[in-house]
Amino acid sequence: MENKNIMEKDLIHVVVVGSFMSDVVTYVDRLPNAGETIIGSQLVLCCGGKGANQCVTAARLGAKACMIGKLGKDSFGEEHLKTMKTEGVDTTHITFTDEALTGVGQLTVLPNGKNRVITVSGANAHLTVNDIISARTMISAAKVMLCENQIEKEPALAALQMANDLGVLTILNAAPASADLDTEFFRLSDIFCVNETEAELTSGLPVQSVDEAISSAKCLLEKGCKNHVLITMGDQGAVLLSRGATNKPVHIKAPSVPAIDTTVHRSRRLFSRCVGVFPCDAT
Repeated sequence: MENKNIMEKDLIHVVVVGSFMSDVVTYVDRLPNAGETIIGSQLVLCCGGKGANQCVTAARLGAKACMIGKLGKDSFGEEHLKTMKTEGVDTTHITFTDEALTGVGQLTVLPNGKNRVITVSGANAHLTVNDIISARTMISAAKVMLCENQIEKEPALAALQMANDLGVLTILNAAPASADLDTEFFRLSDIFCVNETEAELTSGLPVQSVDEAISSAKCLLEKGCKNHVLITMGDQGAVLLSRGATNKPVHIKAPSVPAIDTTVHRSRRLFSRCVGVFPCDAT
């Protein structure tokens, strides 16, 4: 698909401010001991990153999607840019840095599916507040801005603040999660979205059941979440709770569907892809 730089207000649906990660996945029969070299059974290289996954998902669902992010001047970075253009994403504000390589996630996967992951933020850590300021026209033309926490706090908060000032609906996917998340993230997010593990970290409450998810969502609203809290729970579905005394929690049941591909490098993307669906409904 030919890339199109989208600047008209009535065409932009979603702006994503987030990360690019090149996934390097090795499948092994067992983990090596210290100092030992073993032979893996399969190597998979693929483009990922929470922000990139969300933006591509929105574009595939028909939204006019724009990405704000940082890549390294390397082959991984070039592949990411090519992929985004192929997917029809506006790449005007995808920029390159020569101060770091493109972010990488290295996964080692065992036969039972359990995995070990090492990530290096790389170029993602070089997205700056000035990059956000440069994208003001793009953000002002959007209906929804989606942000996540795989980039530095300063540009993420700057993007959320700018979107609020411009009257753009904000969605925060607060992942990776932190127990001491800056309260500004709560205040500036119209919709605060986490999975059950992230909800436990940010609320400090256990989230193993729907009732516990509701309690966690109430706690997050008390912490300052602006309007809505959405907690996804895998096969238990999701819980949505909105601010207001008359608003009741909504349990969205997960439909039963056949598993087509359960390989780790694909299943790890499911939550960020689900978040990418959400702003399409919001537009």
